[in-house]
Amino acid sequence: MKLVRYGLPGQEKPGVLDAQGRVRDLSAHITDVGGAALLPESLARLRGVVVEGLPLVDGIPQKDLRLGACVGNVGKFICIGLNYSDHAAESGMQVPPEPVVFNKWTSAIVGPDDAVEIPRGSVKTDWEVELGVVIGKGGRYIDESAAMSHVAGYCVVNDVSEREYQLDRSGTWDKGKGCDTFGPTGPWLVTADEIPDPQALSMWLDVDGKRYQNGSTSTMVYGVKFLISYLSRFMSLQPGDVISTGTPPGVGMGQKPPVYLRAGQTIHLGIEGLGSQTQITKQA
Repeated sequence: MKLVRYGLPGQEKPGVLDAQGRVRDLSAHITDVGGAALLPESLARLRGVVVEGLPLVDGIPQKDLRLGACVGNVGKFICIGLNYSDHAAESGMQVPPEPVVFNKWTSAIVGPDDAVEIPRGSVKTDWEVELGVVIGKGGRYIDESAAMSHVAGYCVVNDVSEREYQLDRSGTWDKGKGCDTFGPTGPWLVTADEIPDPQALSMWLDVDGKRYQNGSTSTMVYGVKFLISYLSRFMSLQPGDVISTGTPPGVGMGQKPPVYLRAGQTIHLGIEGLGSQTQITKQA
């Protein structure tokens, strides 16, 4: 299934894509795409719904029908840094002996095609296409062999980053990662049964039509199974939590000389099987 949330910001309703790529309303079955609706038993019930019998929503998704972030009421937005060895190299950093873990504040989450705001005074706003892993079954101390049973599905995330706030000023990375609009998520949540191998997905990102990132999840240092097990040692993972798993090379900071976003630019990014996003940048 490809689950979506559609409608105006703050008023999104749950939906599912039909075979023609149109949105069908799921409001009679779940209140939102998130939380308990992502538990294995809930997803099993949804798979039994006859999609063609659901109400058809007017509009073409991502054209004249706005999609919100594909997961609602996210409890934790957990991110992994330097998880591609070639990205670590372009950043001038060593591959870490354990995953680098940081957070995006949930107020950063926006729809896949909503505007990205460049913070006031920012001169180093950057892009990062990433595979998002959405937790279905929660847990603690999850064994790596059982990790995939905890995944509800996958999505595209743009881990927008302000490098001066992240790296040049004191403190943790978080303040350069969690600015408002810095977490476009979606367009849809693709359930795990449709993605047999999350470590074999091509991914890309363009700015104003120029290809900057062109990579694959196959080059992750720490894969999805390991990350779920690892994170669950330090926190409980809960239904609807989102894990953004790192980015391949080609970020603006890694260009020679570095290239950063300006107001009025177009970011277009996607991951094989998970759809694409398009954002226009604007000044906050």
